[in-house]
Amino acid sequence: MTFLPHASRPSSRPRRSVLTVPAINERALFKVQSLDCDAVIFDLEDSVAPERKAEARLLLSQFLRSADLGQRERIIRINGADGTHFRDDMAMVIAAAPDAVLLPKVEDPDAVLDAVQLLEERDSAEAVRIWAMIETPLGVLNAAAIAATGRTEAGRLDALVVGLNDLRKATGIPAEPERRYLVPYLMQIVLAARAFGLDVIDSVSNTYSDLITFDTECAQGAAMGFDGKMLIHPAQIASANRAFGPSDDTIAEARLLIEAFSDPANAGLNVMTINGRMVERLHAEEAARLLERVAFLKDRKDPTA
Repeated sequence: MTFLPHASRPSSRPRRSVLTVPAINERALFKVQSLDCDAVIFDLEDSVAPERKAEARLLLSQFLRSADLGQRERIIRINGADGTHFRDDMAMVIAAAPDAVLLPKVEDPDAVLDAVQLLEERDSAEAVRIWAMIETPLGVLNAAAIAATGRTEAGRLDALVVGLNDLRKATGIPAEPERRYLVPYLMQIVLAARAFGLDVIDSVSNTYSDLITFDTECAQGAAMGFDGKMLIHPAQIASANRAFGPSDDTIAEARLLIEAFSDPANAGLNVMTINGRMVERLHAEEAARLLERVAFLKDRKDPTA
């Protein structure tokens, strides 16, 4: 496998709040058009009963043809390649051409590469990216190899998404607010994503009615280095946007860094001291990426600004 030389992040689009919506729930589908989430995962997998999969595909296809989702990222989570619905799901993805397809329970690089091959067989799917869910012990162990597929010539992989419900079930780790025994696994997935320039999305929190606990979990995920969180209820959106979005102080510092390194007087410097802190030019590059996301969000709220 040949890797591309740089491990840069795939997108400047924010992914703070990634709301998952059952494709079979027509009311929930239409509601997302008015929500302030960064991305929507339209789920054909766990939230849809086996006997209603075909109905869900049809409903989602019709919705995507007419919906106004603005600049929200559109992702379709399909059923696994080992099941009977995978081919039909992929055919629907190719026809609908969303921003990305989310592969469930990815355990090895072949799962990603096989999806890439199917997408590349159709010109209509040229722009469709891939997200991979890491939700089994084998998936965690192979997270780096999976992430590495994003840096091949055929690389379409943009993000890893953690699925803790299945991982807890497989490992026997209880669902406790601190997630203390899961931290090593979470950090391993973050490290794999960063090593190969991918975004990484934290797992859902099932206790959506307890926003205090949810706020704590969001703060923990942000501190770990996650880009955002997968959500199961609109009530969680504001907390995720706040926790994974930059503060006013962070934005101001980013602008200061860019201004300093853009000054012709500092053209030959790769390191300097700003406000008592040593910073490198690479920090200015990250600051520029952050400001791109801030500008994207501002434009999304007010396209005429």
